[in-house]
Amino acid sequence: MSRFTSSLAALLMGTIAATSAHANDRELIVYTYDSFVSDWGMAPQVKPAFEAQCDCTIKFVGLEDAVALLQRVKLEGTNSQADLVLGLDMNLVDEAKASGLFAPHQVDTSALAMPIAWQDDTFVPFDYGYFAFVYDTEALPNPPQSLDALINADPELKVIIQDPRSSTPGLGLMLWIKSVYGDQAPAAWAKLSDNILTTTKGWSEAYFNLFLAGEAPMVLSYSSSPAYHMAIEGTDRYQAAAFDEGHYLQVEVAAKLAHSDQSALADEFLEFMVSHEFQQHVPLTNVMYPVSSAVAMPEAYGKLINPAKVLKLDDEQVNTQRKAWVKEWLNAMIQ
Repeated sequence: MSRFTSSLAALLMGTIAATSAHANDRELIVYTYDSFVSDWGMAPQVKPAFEAQCDCTIKFVGLEDAVALLQRVKLEGTNSQADLVLGLDMNLVDEAKASGLFAPHQVDTSALAMPIAWQDDTFVPFDYGYFAFVYDTEALPNPPQSLDALINADPELKVIIQDPRSSTPGLGLMLWIKSVYGDQAPAAWAKLSDNILTTTKGWSEAYFNLFLAGEAPMVLSYSSSPAYHMAIEGTDRYQAAAFDEGHYLQVEVAAKLAHSDQSALADEFLEFMVSHEFQQHVPLTNVMYPVSSAVAMPEAYGKLINPAKVLKLDDEQVNTQRKAWVKEWLNAMIQ
């Protein structure tokens, strides 16, 4: 090889290395909840596919729950390292928008398959589900068949719930009870308090650390939770109780932060998030319903309960009343 070709080769190699290094400098930091980044969660499934697509690095930062996500981002403000937040739910969208920290997306969401029409220029849905009480069939062969039956159950029946101040399932239960009982919600909470074994900060602690360890026969979770046990573990032991009043809807969303210097990369991820590459992992890793109708659903989903009624309060009402309702819940719990 001549000195010219050697020099040219060296120059080319240096250019390639510099380009590669520049590409690898593209890092997207995503705040999400802890179960998403767990070994069995979505992050290990979708990280390699997105990094191969974007020629970048994606870093998932796990926090306790969606409520904690929003609190963290609001606390950090424009100093937050996050470029994108994944895992807020629809009941937090108005508060998140009011913070002024989130920027509009570039994703077409018109074709998403969901129980409700979704039109929002900032938040992109990636899955949905229904809050439910999951029970251990071996410990509780005859579970309550309604929310009212649970609230009026013998105090010996213990349940595990989550705190609405730090957990989206906890917030969901608060809204569920409010949607069914209205002004009588404080009295319903007062009755239910006798059956509550403990209130945890987040879902993972309640479900994995306590419920599956046998601490109580029922736990606040999702109607889709049994699908994981049936499809992955091959057991029908854990099921969701179908309540006559219906079940409260949850839609999980993601959005990019306005201060991020990776806005284009964040938009690329949001587009990826509603693609088949991402959505195909939702049913058995996030254990929720995908927003894409193209995903082939596992057989276990055909065995899940179907809510008799889908419950959902007005978003604006939730945003304006949530603090008062949390105070109402807290007062009922400490009586």
